[in-house]
Amino acid sequence: MPELPEVEVIKQSLNKNISYQKVKKVIVRNRNLRFKIPLNFESFLRHKKILKIERFSKYIILYLSGDNYCLIHLGMSGTIHILNKKKKSILTNTSFYHSPFLPKKHNHVEIIFENIKLIYNDPRRFGFFQIIKNKINLIEKFKKYGYEPFNKKFNSKYVFSFFKGKNKNLKNFLIDQSFVSGIGNIYASEILFLSKINPNKKAKLLNINECKLIVKNSKKVLLKAIKKGGSSIKDFKNINGNLGSFQDNFNVYSREGLNCKRDRCKGKIKKKIISSRSTFFCNSCQK
Repeated sequence: MPELPEVEVIKQSLNKNISYQKVKKVIVRNRNLRFKIPLNFESFLRHKKILKIERFSKYIILYLSGDNYCLIHLGMSGTIHILNKKKKSILTNTSFYHSPFLPKKHNHVEIIFENIKLIYNDPRRFGFFQIIKNKINLIEKFKKYGYEPFNKKFNSKYVFSFFKGKNKNLKNFLIDQSFVSGIGNIYASEILFLSKINPNKKAKLLNINECKLIVKNSKKVLLKAIKKGGSSIKDFKNINGNLGSFQDNFNVYSREGLNCKRDRCKGKIKKKIISSRSTFFCNSCQK
C-alpha cells in the first residue's frame, strides 16, 4: 500500500501535469471500487478546472473550481497514470508501485484534459474516489484523523498526553490514523529503530524524551523518504523516469536475520507479526 511519502510524490507529479487544466471529459469503466463511484461523478467533474492538488494523510485532494473537491485514495494497488499527447513516453506511472507502464487491464477511470489524460488503474479495487461539494464537508471528512507528522501540533506534549494510560503497543499507535495521519507499516518500523524503542512497548510507558524522539524521527524518516522518491520495492521508475530509492536506506524493514546497522550494536534484525502486519526491529538496541 502506498504510504505518505509515495502519495506525496504522486501529488507533486500531478501538480506538475494537471494544475490549471480544465476537465473535458470523464469516462468511468468500472464503478465498483471500494466505494461505488456515484452516477453523477462524470457530470460533477466535467468542465471543472483543477486549481491545485494537495495531500492529507494518504489522500490526494483535487481542488476544483466552484469550491468543489475530489478525493482519491489508492487503496492497496491503485496507481495513477499520465498520458501526454505532446510528450509521449512509455513511462506513465506517477508512483513507484507496480508497472511503470500503463497496464492493459483494470483501467477503471479516465479524466481527460486538452492534451493530457489521467488514468486510474486498480487491480484489487480497494481504492476509491469521493466528491466533496464544499470546504465545510472537506474539513468534516478529516475531523477524526490525527495531526500529520509535519504539523507543528504533532509535538512531544501531544504524544505524551495521547499515550497517557494507553496499554496499546507503540507500533499499533504509529499506524493508527486517529493518532497520527499518514504513517504506515514500513515507516513505523524505521521510526522506532531510529528512536531505539521496541515496537511492543506499551505506549503509556514512554517518557517525554522518548516522545520527543518519536516526533523527531517521524519527520526525519518521512522527509528522507520523500526526498528519495518513496519506497519502491520493485525498483520501477515513475513518469519522470526516476526510481524510488528509500528502500536502499532501510535499517530494519525487510532485513530479517541480518546484522543491525547501528555502530557497535551486535544485534540481529527480527521479524514479528503485530496486528497481522510484519514488524522489523533490532533485538538488542531497541528497548
